[in-house]
Amino acid sequence: MTVETKLALTEQDVRSYSTAKQEPSWFAEYRVQAFQAAENLPMPKPDKTKIDNWNFTSFPVHAVESDTFASLAELPEEVKAIVTENQKSVYIQRNNTPAYLQVSDELKAQGVIFTDIFTAVREHGELVQKYFMTNGVKTDEHKLASLHAALLNGGVFVYVPKNVEVVEPIQVVFLHDNTEASLFNHTIVVADTNSSVTYVENYLSTVPEALGVVNIVSEVLAKDNARITFGAVDVLAKGLTTYVNRRGVADRNARIDWALGLMNDGNTISENVTHLVGDGSYGDTKMVTVGRGKQKQNFTTKIIHWGKHSEGFILKHGVMKDEASSIFNGVGKIEHGATKANAVQEARILMLNEKARGDANPILLIDEDDVTAGHAASVGRVDPLQLYYLMSRGISKQNAERLVVHGFLAPVVNVLPIDGVKKQLAEVIERKVR
Repeated sequence: MTVETKLALTEQDVRSYSTAKQEPSWFAEYRVQAFQAAENLPMPKPDKTKIDNWNFTSFPVHAVESDTFASLAELPEEVKAIVTENQKSVYIQRNNTPAYLQVSDELKAQGVIFTDIFTAVREHGELVQKYFMTNGVKTDEHKLASLHAALLNGGVFVYVPKNVEVVEPIQVVFLHDNTEASLFNHTIVVADTNSSVTYVENYLSTVPEALGVVNIVSEVLAKDNARITFGAVDVLAKGLTTYVNRRGVADRNARIDWALGLMNDGNTISENVTHLVGDGSYGDTKMVTVGRGKQKQNFTTKIIHWGKHSEGFILKHGVMKDEASSIFNGVGKIEHGATKANAVQEARILMLNEKARGDANPILLIDEDDVTAGHAASVGRVDPLQLYYLMSRGISKQNAERLVVHGFLAPVVNVLPIDGVKKQLAEVIERKVR
């Protein structure tokens, strides 16, 4: 049995929502064209995962209006745990409502734009039009991409001007505390020539189970000699079917570093693609996940080399327990002309139960001769020698297994740039493997 993909929303609903958000005509028409295109576009086809019966289109309501916060002191305790009082620049979205924004004086003086996506469309339309689904994700790629553009109901826009170094991390929290809320969030992070920024976002459900869907797109664009560090921890509730597409483009001598903790409790399709377009560009992707219950997940990570002397590194570690299953697809693609490119990847999956399943697929696609490439992959149980070593020192088997798992996932946890987020991810891992 397949899930009906016809939307309850109409073209008029899309127009009405755009009008309510006071969006300019170009963005309203963009939505409508994407909505019309969605009808004839196919669904994405993630390798080795059949999603015909997954629900990506049926949800109770399109947008949920929520209360805002006057100060950080009003934040729920779960959010306070990851946003410290010392955090200078932070944005909180509550369900589909821009709920709080604080921008440091330093960022304002440097000309950095940091705001919610609706304000950006209204007040910085020329910049948004330049970067919205033009360099990273394209509207006509498949049905979910077009629906995302049509139904966008949240997100954030960050633009760092030329020659600006943002020293303090920028933090965004997408708080999901309504069981009926669906998230069609769009994130754009642009570092212009010779600039740098660290951006960290959290998806945080404070309800145990939900009815909506999640369709997330992030576009990360590093211009010549720019550097972007993008951290994310996704902790979305059981019952949410999630599609997340995070895509980066690095120009000449630019660098994009990803640190992703994907801890959702519902079925998840995740794409993370980095295009190393410029000569000397660099991409590094680190990702961890823990699956539990009966959830199914598919994680596809690609680094595509176009530029000469480009370097791409992929590190993916996952832990599966109960009856959870996960597919790790890692692709290092070296295009013709990308001489001296270097593509390296590693994928490892630990299975804690007999019914847990993991599949690691390292793939190298090379169309150039003068390059370096390598991969490693493994799927298996916790090393009994590691357990024996720990247990021989008086540690119980259960605690020994926990310690091994934490060490296994540490490469991503330790590189997250905000202490509260780092602590949150460690606590989520502890809760899931306990």
